[in-house]
Amino acid sequence: MSVPADTLDAPPARVSWRERCRIARQRMRHSLKWRLVSLFLLLALMTTVVFIAGVREIVAFAWQGYGRPLATHYLDLLTADIGSPPDIARAQALTQRLPISIHIDGPVVHWDSHPELTRRWLPMQWTNAEHQSLHVRDLPDGHRIVFGLADPVAVMGTHYLGWGTLAALLLLTLLAFAFVRRLLQPLDDIREGAVRFGRGEFGHRIPLRRNDELGDLARQVNTMAGEIHDMLDAKRALLLAISHELRSPLTRARLNAELVDEGEARDALLHDLAEMRDLIIDLLESERLASGHATLQREPAELNALVADTLATHFATQPVTTALAPDLPPLPLDRMRLRLLLRNLVDNALRHSAGAATPPAVRTAREGDTLLLSVRDHGPGVPPEHLAQLGQAFYRPDAARQRSTGGVGLGLYLCRLVTEAHGGTLQVRNAQPGLQVDVRLPPPH
Repeated sequence: MSVPADTLDAPPARVSWRERCRIARQRMRHSLKWRLVSLFLLLALMTTVVFIAGVREIVAFAWQGYGRPLATHYLDLLTADIGSPPDIARAQALTQRLPISIHIDGPVVHWDSHPELTRRWLPMQWTNAEHQSLHVRDLPDGHRIVFGLADPVAVMGTHYLGWGTLAALLLLTLLAFAFVRRLLQPLDDIREGAVRFGRGEFGHRIPLRRNDELGDLARQVNTMAGEIHDMLDAKRALLLAISHELRSPLTRARLNAELVDEGEARDALLHDLAEMRDLIIDLLESERLASGHATLQREPAELNALVADTLATHFATQPVTTALAPDLPPLPLDRMRLRLLLRNLVDNALRHSAGAATPPAVRTAREGDTLLLSVRDHGPGVPPEHLAQLGQAFYRPDAARQRSTGGVGLGLYLCRLVTEAHGGTLQVRNAQPGLQVDVRLPPPH
């Protein structure tokens, strides 16, 4: 099951430790940087294991084939140099010339060049048969000579060579992670830019940090965003110009239609002209809201009062049920645009509830600090693949709703713009049966 990228940005403020671990694992699986670093870390560990194992085999082979015979022969020469019975002066001269320790024990001579060191490592020599055969020499006169290193601690430190190598490789892995993080930083910029472009912030530009393939990709995305912005501006400008140009001839046509004799033809003509007028008003209003030039006339308003007033004014004869939550707090709202939003939603619900046994329903509720305005019809609904595109300008799912029962696709688009202008969110979902639109308005700041 895939996890959306935006859910991995930060864990919730109040979640269990197990949930945080799960989110962290999902984030690491989702991150390309962590995948590369994990690959580098695995490579470092495997390289260390192979390196240490190989070195140990090489050293063991070299020791058995060359080192041990040479060391045995050399210790035999040292034993002969000390003599039998052992000569303490010669043994002392050897310890001064070579980094070795000598321990002599027998019926006549008892001498130790490094007593403190001998007490630490001599018991190990007696219990290790291999060391005993290499370092211990028994003389014909009954004396025993035990050779050792003057500082065995230094030799024991070589056992940590593998750990030191592993630490060095881990340090190189951390450096590789820092390099990969810097190398892939443009991907974070491109991702942020794509999210902002998706929100309609086409004025944003992705920073160009490097002159490589990722830099070229960021430059191309910026160019694409600019072209899309220009295309949308041209589309809006065309719609705005057409809307402005149509207002004057439409007004003259309505005045001329008023002079026509009363009858069905006159009523149909006035009805069509009224629809054209409403369409032009919606176009102009959507352009003002979408371009960011609209200034909301906010004032404290009761949401339930706005719902009741709008339904009484525009849908007094229509079968619309209500379920209004009591004691809703007032919000700073633009009354005119909220009425426009509610009128479009209810009108849309009525059109698509034709023939349904249950009439459309308008509901208000309180969800924490957020106020919910919900409008639901009981018609055929919308195929799931069209839900994400509802709310776009001029989009109509023709497979489910014909032009004879639907508009030109501006109603939900205008509702979304009004909701976003108030800082809220609009969600469209199938209610089975029917379609439900949820408008959530934030609390006052």
